[in-house]
Amino acid sequence: MPPSRHPTSWDPALLISQIISVQTLHYLVLSILIPPLLSLFADPSALLYEGGAANVGMIMDWREMAGKPTVRGMPGEERWRSYYGAWSGGRRVGGGWEDKGIGRMDPTRGWVIAISWMIACTADIYFLYTLIRRPRLILDFALTLVFIHLVLTTYYSASIPNSLFFWFILVAGSAWTVIVAEQLCVKREMTEGLVVSRPRDEDEEMELGGVSRSD
Repeated sequence: MPPSRHPTSWDPALLISQIISVQTLHYLVLSILIPPLLSLFADPSALLYEGGAANVGMIMDWREMAGKPTVRGMPGEERWRSYYGAWSGGRRVGGGWEDKGIGRMDPTRGWVIAISWMIACTADIYFLYTLIRRPRLILDFALTLVFIHLVLTTYYSASIPNSLFFWFILVAGSAWTVIVAEQLCVKREMTEGLVVSRPRDEDEEMELGGVSRSD
């Protein structure tokens, strides 16, 4: 008879499905929170210039959270080389569209997106608690979520995130998610591990005693 499969064995299909599920649910929460909150609190004219509250860039572009301009230098420029203006001797001496007042940032928009990210991280606690369950895997999945977002936002914006505020929100959200989710999973494992066996009936004990004596 072949040995039964160990429940903790590595299952690539399960691992990939869990990663996709957690990432999708995280973005789903953001997509539910950000558009209505931006519509309520953000500057309407600046928001309209960026494509509106439902623009995917509000989630995928790190510059929206960081409060940096997202407008490019000139149409048709290669996307990774379009940061802006003229430079001389290591100093920026000429501007692009942003110097003409185009693409101005609304600080409230960055705060709304940052708060929405923290709320999504709070929702991630439940997702990890429900889908992942094992305490030692919580950190791995939380860091994987952040890593995938960094790859996607870098590609979307064609720039590496260089905002301290953006990095602070990502680190704070991840730390909050990991600490709380791990504690909840550990508590559940400790609770489920306490198996209380019912006391044996006297008849059962006598029966077992008679069998042992006959042996």
